[in-house]
Amino acid sequence: MSESGVFVGIDVSSTRFDIAVRPTSEIWQASNDNAGIGTVVSKLKVLNPALIVIEATGGIEVPLVGELGKEGLPVAVVNPRQVRDFAKATGRLAKTDIIDAGILAHFGEAVHPEPRPLRDEQTLKLDALISRRRQIVEMIVMEKNRLVSAPGQIRRDISQHITWLENRLSKTDKELYNLIQASPLWRVKDELLRSVPGVGNVCSTTLLAQLPELGTLNRKQIAALVGVAPLNRDSGKMRGKRTTWGGRAKVRSVLYLSTLSAIRYNPKIKIFYQRLRDNGKAPMIALVASMRKLLTILNAMVKAGTQWRDSAAGHEEGLV
Repeated sequence: MSESGVFVGIDVSSTRFDIAVRPTSEIWQASNDNAGIGTVVSKLKVLNPALIVIEATGGIEVPLVGELGKEGLPVAVVNPRQVRDFAKATGRLAKTDIIDAGILAHFGEAVHPEPRPLRDEQTLKLDALISRRRQIVEMIVMEKNRLVSAPGQIRRDISQHITWLENRLSKTDKELYNLIQASPLWRVKDELLRSVPGVGNVCSTTLLAQLPELGTLNRKQIAALVGVAPLNRDSGKMRGKRTTWGGRAKVRSVLYLSTLSAIRYNPKIKIFYQRLRDNGKAPMIALVASMRKLLTILNAMVKAGTQWRDSAAGHEEGLV
């Protein structure tokens, strides 16, 4: 990270960028198109900021983040909720695009969110395919639910649509497989992840696309990033229950399903889960702890480059 002491916030909309700089209070705008992106990148290269902060906006920010990343500029794409909470805490209740950009710059200066590895073009394509696969699966479930109560003249149409969706799902799975096999790095990581009992194709591809930090962080950081780390809720003498929240919901969803399988077929996770249950832990608490355990193991394996059969018991505990 640059030692310039300059922090930049960029508010991204579909038509323009609003840019604010701290501590100089400089502000400017640029159009959200190729020319505007080029202007922003050129100016920021001259500024050499310590950090650029951009909110995740459902993908609108991706082209700009990609160009900034290519130039080696430090970019943190942050959760909008974190920024809103920060704005409230600092008394900034008014909201315009320029104000939002200033709050992002202030957030970067005060909080120093860590820049994350840039997801390259192939990773974005993998992410898009996984999202599309999820949409197809959801449509199949909805159509099958409709089929139960559909009148006779509609049932044939729904059945044909289900058949088409299932064929599309099969083609999407092949596209996912081919994309992973085309990348030597992904192929190795995919083989590592799928060597773990309980981790299948969907879990592996989701982790590759939506958790590129896997293997680069310690166990506490990766658990917090996914949202399976227990967080304190204490105030004064009051001690609340530790709970998990936030994080990457899509990653957490597939990790949950893989853990359900792992507590049946993965000896290490099965013993861990059963020990928690024998000690009186509620089923869901034991399951979330097992999710965290499985994630920690996967993180350690990717970091060390070892498959499940090669990983010694307790190896992941050595990561701090």
